[in-house]
Amino acid sequence: MKPLARYASLNGYVELCRSLGLEPAPLLRAAGLDPSGLGLQDRWIPAAAIARLLEQSADRSGYADFGVRLAERRQFSNLGPLSLVVREEPDVRSALRVLTRYDHTYNEALRTRMSERGGLVTLRIELDVGEATDIRQSVELAVGVLHRLLRGFLGGGWKPLAVCFPHPAPADAATHRRLFGPAMKFDHEFAGIVLEAGDLNAPNKMSDPLLRPYTQQLLESWEPSDDVTIVSRVRELIELLLPTGRCSVEQVARSLGVDRRTVHRRLAESGESFSTVLDGTRTELAERMVANPRLNLTEIADMLAFSAPSNFSRWFRGRFGVSPSRWRAEHADVRP
Repeated sequence: MKPLARYASLNGYVELCRSLGLEPAPLLRAAGLDPSGLGLQDRWIPAAAIARLLEQSADRSGYADFGVRLAERRQFSNLGPLSLVVREEPDVRSALRVLTRYDHTYNEALRTRMSERGGLVTLRIELDVGEATDIRQSVELAVGVLHRLLRGFLGGGWKPLAVCFPHPAPADAATHRRLFGPAMKFDHEFAGIVLEAGDLNAPNKMSDPLLRPYTQQLLESWEPSDDVTIVSRVRELIELLLPTGRCSVEQVARSLGVDRRTVHRRLAESGESFSTVLDGTRTELAERMVANPRLNLTEIADMLAFSAPSNFSRWFRGRFGVSPSRWRAEHADVRP
């Protein structure tokens, strides 16, 4: 199945676009992404869509360093729950080991390999979005984020021995030099960062030893479960596809990089079917949307892919026992 990444991967995207004179919403939609999803940081979306978005944004803005500029806006907290675990590791080496082992918890397309030899540590970044598309901006974003994390641990005075990219240098590398310093290597055999092994022995000043047992429990909860993964992936894709009017098992299967029979089989193995996941997702979304007075019922029917408001009303009554307008009125009455 095609890898997914969290919307948190695009943290700072809207602000960067506007600073460069771009309107982000049309670009997001053109890449098949929902602009409103940016507020749901833990929502999963196709990693390939993010790669296409970054390339289109760089092309449209005229800034070949778009991915690096986005990396400059990233914060430690953008790693989500993983940031809590990494922050409590006792030293930089153990923090990187956690980061490289669990990078799939925020981006399934990303793999960071750490190797140590001859007093040098190489952090090699591999990115596979599941389809043939340009990933230059995604690679530069990933390298930039890793560089910022290392500087967060080692201080602003820390300098890497090399920052490597597998693609040619941009015509203007000023932003790269500002972020990475002079030790850049383009047209290199891999993407990543090389540093002195001794740097990894630095203690993590943010760490609290009393909290580490709790973060280890959190790590254990992230061990992969195929059943949970397939249901969550299908649910996330249904949320993404419903407003487009293209929410079908065939479209979901294409987004996952498998055929429809595989989707049906994998869901059945976890006690679900496409229809039950679709209906459950619609029910959750409908309850949330109808409770929002800023959305009218016609808009909600359209966002949930009903052909007419009357069809939505009949469906809603069957699930909740009352009409959407009655449910909204009763819900409003019980609010404090």
